Amino acid sequence: MKSSSSEKERKHIVEVHWADRWQVYQRLQELNIPCWCETNQPLRVEIGSPVAAIQLWSVMQRFTVSRQDMIWTLENCWQSRYQQF
Repeated sequence: MKSSSSEKERKHIVEVHWADRWQVYQRLQELNIPCWCETNQPLRVEIGSPVAAIQLWSVMQRFTVSRQDMIWTLENCWQSRYQQF
């Protein structure tokens, strides 16, 4: 993720494959995260809080991490949760 000209603006350019850009944009809109996606331009996202940053990270994981890695992470979360009992 690249920062724009001013960190105070909290606007970032999100590098995402062009084929996935619209889906990422739509999901961020559903989460009420301000973002802009113009034709042949990178996706721009405004991060206004730590929660928005985590939500952006989560959305991006869906498109950048392999299915097998997501399964592995989920299985590890389940195992660590239920080992506590």
